[in-house]
Amino acid sequence: MTTVETMSTNGQLLGTVLAVQANFYRVQLDVEDKEDFSPLPHPPILLCTRRTRLKKIGQQVMVGDRVIVSEPDWSGGRGAVSDVLSRESLLDRPAIANVDQILLAFAVTDPPLEPYQLSRFLVKAESTDVDDVLLCLNKSDLVSLQVQQEISDRLLGWGYKPLFISVQNSINIDVLLKYINNKITVIAGPSGVGKSSLINLLIPNVNLRVGEVSGKLARGRHTTRHTELFELPGGGLLADTPGFNQPDLDCSPEELIYYFPEARERLAVANCRFSDCLHRDEPDCVVRGDWERYEHYLEFLDQAIARQTQLHQQADPESTMKIKSKGKGKQQYEPKLESKKYRRVSRKTQLQELEQLYNEPED
Repeated sequence: MTTVETMSTNGQLLGTVLAVQANFYRVQLDVEDKEDFSPLPHPPILLCTRRTRLKKIGQQVMVGDRVIVSEPDWSGGRGAVSDVLSRESLLDRPAIANVDQILLAFAVTDPPLEPYQLSRFLVKAESTDVDDVLLCLNKSDLVSLQVQQEISDRLLGWGYKPLFISVQNSINIDVLLKYINNKITVIAGPSGVGKSSLINLLIPNVNLRVGEVSGKLARGRHTTRHTELFELPGGGLLADTPGFNQPDLDCSPEELIYYFPEARERLAVANCRFSDCLHRDEPDCVVRGDWERYEHYLEFLDQAIARQTQLHQQADPESTMKIKSKGKGKQQYEPKLESKKYRRVSRKTQLQELEQLYNEPED
């Protein structure tokens, strides 16, 4: 009896969701003996729908989910997701389940490495359920070894050891593969740093579209439109994610400090005087100091406080303050105006009032 017959005796199979498009889910099935699937892809991939029962209970199916597929149609390559197994981890943006590590891809030049932008991505990665963060710096062949060492020393002070690679010249790609084989890895970073080119190199024949860097803005153009998992030749899955320049920081002000490794080191050996210290201007704070990213922390803290205030306002519609954007990501609070009192009367309403006045009978 073949593996297909053995696994489908009870009409159920285990698999991993590779992609979600519209109401369909591309599921890669677990296969112990791939040779038994000679007429199918290795491992077989089924295009599945979601059972109505899952829809009724509000169970979402997302990329990376471990699912049970029932009633497979081998000739048509179809099936149905009948259940979703418990998730080990969950990312909200991009929406991927069961991720083992996050690979942050940046370029040392073209576009230039921006410390503030890199810091924001690192904080976002630290705020997820994923424990491992791997920092990869592409286009290392365009800078000298001295510049690489300066960048490395700086990032070591942040608490990260970067891996310098070059997609163009295949530098350290074999080292990178050792980190990502047999794991589910999410690759993220600003556009234009070579994420799609890196995936094309790691996974032959995937043929992702590659964009160019804008000469005017020194930034890349987005080329990825949806999240998808690709199988690595040596085992494991790699997720390409839609490019975004500024990831959202949706943590609370109190949690923010723990997403900076250099600050965690200080808090591990000493405590602030106040348990609710935000490490800004409170006395006897062990975090506040001359570490490089402290200014980044203060900016992110203001954003986290603004976001928390905005959430409170949405929960309390009677609030007298509102947030107004001032450009470049900055926000400012302003008092709300009474809409009925300050709203200009429309011309139509004015004409109706005049007409009503004209038609009123005289006493």
